[in-house]
Amino acid sequence: MEKTIVKKESSPTLGKVKPKSTAAHGLRELFVDSLKDIYWAEKALTKALPKMEKNATTPNLIKAIKDHLTVTEGQITRLEEIFDLVGEKAVAKKCEAMDGLIKEGDEILEGTEPGVVRDAGIIAASQKIEHYEIATYGTLVAFASTLGETEAASLLEQTLNEEKEADVTLTEAAYNTINFDALDGDDTDNDTEK
Repeated sequence: MEKTIVKKESSPTLGKVKPKSTAAHGLRELFVDSLKDIYWAEKALTKALPKMEKNATTPNLIKAIKDHLTVTEGQITRLEEIFDLVGEKAVAKKCEAMDGLIKEGDEILEGTEPGVVRDAGIIAASQKIEHYEIATYGTLVAFASTLGETEAASLLEQTLNEEKEADVTLTEAAYNTINFDALDGDDTDNDTEK
């Protein structure tokens, strides 16, 4: 006896998202909306970085966080310049992604004891933030270039390069000492349990 397989037709509207009334209609609107999003994200980061710095214990990590705070403040000023260049008012729009990444960083702080293990967690949280920023600035450079906003694209590319540099600094801090010190701490803990 042969089985008949009935294939269900999926609804053409299933999974489609109805846009808000304020949704972007063109690339320029999407570009400006994305600028507002990363503007909020950078401002939020200037509040999160001092907390990370206060909870870090490794000198090279503390320095990296301090340095990145200074860079981030410059990036905010640069974003304000970009808003001017494209004829828009610098307005921040809550960035849900950055808000979530900062909250995750707070959870890591709460879930680790002070020391190198927490430092490793701070690096992990920071790199997630850097990767988000790298993706965002890369997209913004492409949008600005497509829109013929060459000066804005150049400034955004400068920020993109700073974010990539920060990611490398964090990676070096992790692999040069912190991760291995955290591992040694785990070995010590295992020895005391025996």
